[in-house]
Amino acid sequence: MSHSALRSLSSIIAVAGLALSASAFAANPAPAGNYKIDPVHSVAYFEIGHLGGISRFMGRFNDMSGDLVVDTPEKSKIKVEIKTDSIDTKHEPLEKHLKSPDFFNAVQFPTMSFTSSAVTLNAAGEGTLAGNLNLHGVTKPVTLKLKQIGSGKGMKGETRVGYVASGTIKRTDFGMNYGVPGAATDEVDLHINIEAIKQ
Repeated sequence: MSHSALRSLSSIIAVAGLALSASAFAANPAPAGNYKIDPVHSVAYFEIGHLGGISRFMGRFNDMSGDLVVDTPEKSKIKVEIKTDSIDTKHEPLEKHLKSPDFFNAVQFPTMSFTSSAVTLNAAGEGTLAGNLNLHGVTKPVTLKLKQIGSGKGMKGETRVGYVASGTIKRTDFGMNYGVPGAATDEVDLHINIEAIKQ
């Protein structure tokens, strides 16, 4: 075998090794136990179609808390609470409108929450998160896609784990009817990025 062929074979083996390592890391399960959401490294955000869908607009919530139980899927649980007053769009007049009764009505409904009822997660760290979403004073069942991003030690030796939950809801299902669809689409994409610390 020529020197160039050996180099090519070595490169292929190295790439394959990296791919296997990445796959093993993604499937690395988090240690079982009770976890608290780290609000500094966690965020909930949404994307919605602006003006009937001519573009995608994003907003985030800066105040999120919650608890996780990491165990077998049938014993795993998650509870997330989000302060609606913490909405952040980088535009103060828009935030004021979104906090008003036209949208989130942050005075009457200061929190929205998600409480899981069933968790599935395969060996690759992908699955579903079913539960009840309470938004705008209405509670409805939703199912989100779930992905474990990773787990490991923090700067102080604490155990941390990361997940992303995402899905699409219709805001009119939760009584948020203002400006549908001219101002903003009914469909809203939700994303919950969680980093949690083992207690």
